[in-house]
Amino acid sequence: MNILAADQVDYIYQSKYQKVHALKSVSCSFEEGKFYAIVGHSGSGKTTLLSMLAGLGVPTQGQVLAGPEGKSLREIGSEKHRREDVSVIYQSFNLFPTLSILENVTYPMRINGRAPGAAKERARELLEAVGLGEVDGRKLPAMLSGGQQQRVAIARALASEAKVILADEPTGNLDSENGQMVIDLLKKLVEEKGYCVIVVTHDLGIAQQADVVYRMKDGEISLEKAAD
Repeated sequence: MNILAADQVDYIYQSKYQKVHALKSVSCSFEEGKFYAIVGHSGSGKTTLLSMLAGLGVPTQGQVLAGPEGKSLREIGSEKHRREDVSVIYQSFNLFPTLSILENVTYPMRINGRAPGAAKERARELLEAVGLGEVDGRKLPAMLSGGQQQRVAIARALASEAKVILADEPTGNLDSENGQMVIDLLKKLVEEKGYCVIVVTHDLGIAQQADVVYRMKDGEISLEKAAD
């Protein structure tokens, strides 16, 4: 069953010097329990597509559908979608630099109204789940390695309890060993918890590990590899 989909999505934006048709009638769908890769050269439209799926932009035409009922983001509301349906992980980690790693993970739960004590307890469980149980939760992100920071970002994504994780070049700032560790962690969420993970990547090694691969070229999408 689809949990997220793009339906004939176009996106056109005006740069300083030209009008750019970044997405052209893009249709694709995503299910729980599968690991997806979206590949393509820089400027192909893959990050723009991820932004549309995350509700960070509004399609010029077409629509993004979310949830088992396939409701349009126009009906759901972009903020509600980002709060409840999807979590986003970035190449640059995007952790709050002045908050401890424990506070970074509790943040989504606090804005959703969870009590401080319960949020901290759940945050510790999530840090344990991503292999950071032995790290002092009072540390600031800058005190951690890049691989550790990305795992904190994954723990924070899990804190929202959304079943879809959108990852934009999540290994781009990591060495190969830490990068594979992050991918293994995301794959584990798919295989053991039924998450839907969608990774935008230049790394063909990551694409080879995906269940489904979409390729973007000049704003258009094609299915390169289907699930077995």
